Amino acid sequence: MIETLLDTLTEGPVLAIAGAVTGLVFGAAAQHSRFCLRAATVEVAGGVFGPRLAIWLIAFCAAVALVQGSVATGVLDVSNTRQLIATGSMSGAILGGLMFGAGMILARGCASRLLVLSATGNLRALITGLVLTLVAQASLRGVLSPLRENLSALWLVQGGDSRSILALLGLTAPVVAALATGGLIVALLLAHRQLVPRSRMIAAAGVGAAVGLGWMLTYAVAAASFEVVPISSVTFTGPSTDTLMGLVNAAELPWSFGLGLVPGVFIGAGAMALITREARIERFGPDTPMERYLLGATLMGFGSMLAGGCAVGAGMSGGSIFALTAWVALFCMWLGAMTTHLLLSSAQMRTA
Repeated sequence: MIETLLDTLTEGPVLAIAGAVTGLVFGAAAQHSRFCLRAATVEVAGGVFGPRLAIWLIAFCAAVALVQGSVATGVLDVSNTRQLIATGSMSGAILGGLMFGAGMILARGCASRLLVLSATGNLRALITGLVLTLVAQASLRGVLSPLRENLSALWLVQGGDSRSILALLGLTAPVVAALATGGLIVALLLAHRQLVPRSRMIAAAGVGAAVGLGWMLTYAVAAASFEVVPISSVTFTGPSTDTLMGLVNAAELPWSFGLGLVPGVFIGAGAMALITREARIERFGPDTPMERYLLGATLMGFGSMLAGGCAVGAGMSGGSIFALTAWVALFCMWLGAMTTHLLLSSAQMRTA
């Protein structure tokens, strides 16, 4: 089927279709499950292992189990992905992860959550997401790029086995897939204990499945194509900046996986919100000060480009293939988010 589509449409449009399909699944599943890394970190910072943590764990373990299971069975090969073979930045993962974690607490959502909420009518998320995208673009190619490059160069790690956690620990894909499956079962039991509705548990697994679907679809296109096609999965800051800048600067957008992914997520989340009657307009108010959201957006925009991805791009997609810098970035996102939440909570208690 992929070969037929490639013969008919060429690589670019096929990748965009793959991105749109992946985005529809991710958007609908993320909206219904309430998938949100920020919410999970807030629970853990408060000493609670609650429903939001269970949802995040279901999604993460499902992504790892599907991706590593596909690698183990020969359906997928991630050895040539950028996150593993290219030179990575440990300093970028640490500093960017901390910044991103702090930013998503201030903005009440990471890049993916802001996109999903925007589709439901949340104008706060829409404006915050646009600022995040602009800062990310400035960090990638604009005025902030020299600072990002200097911070990234502080501590580099070579690609290949040095950047693969599985190679460093001597683990194999079948073993990791089995461990992730066990983790998924535990996460499902935790969700059941927290009275999470079954449909939301299934949707959380769908979030992880979307990550695996992205890897498999782009790999299938790359394997069937005579052209060099990058293998990738769900991520948001890079595709969002490319889409926004293309709409502003170009009459035509180049076809890519990201070009289909971003609108796919928006449509999927919006459709799910309409079906479940959860769509509604939300604005900034006294309890939701704009300056706090904009500061969070700035930290996330710069942090995501420094860390090599957002909470989903680095944390879920990069984490599922066990890229070292992705796991370091994810850990620092947790650390930055929990620390920021505790500091804000302490400040609120002192002023109350």
